[in-house]
Amino acid sequence: MLTKLSKLVFIALAAFLLTATHAGAQEDSKSDKPSGMAKLRIEVTAGEKNKPVESASVYVRYVEERALRKDKKIEMNVKTNKDGVVRVPDVPKGKVLIQVIAEGWKTFGRWYDITGDEEVIQIKLEKPPRWY
Repeated sequence: MLTKLSKLVFIALAAFLLTATHAGAQEDSKSDKPSGMAKLRIEVTAGEKNKPVESASVYVRYVEERALRKDKKIEMNVKTNKDGVVRVPDVPKGKVLIQVIAEGWKTFGRWYDITGDEEVIQIKLEKPPRWY
């Protein structure tokens, strides 16, 4: 037979294990994808016919804010595929600078305000000015 004290200890231990398991399950669901992050799909086309630009360099720059230290400047450099598309998986919501450099086309750069979880950004490159 269990004494009154051992019954109380058993109940307290069971309650602790239930709350610890529940809290762990909540942390796992939050850690899958931070709420402040977004996925970007950048589509690069050029010319009058909007043809996809293959192997264009796409630079994605943003500032990662830190509480205790200086903010960290992050830069990613990726290349477009044959369809002129780049996928950037984890970008924080907020202001993001996107720059595109492709041979034979005018360099592109613009700040974007990322608000959604998944965003598609379409960029059309122009012909460079003619030099004499």
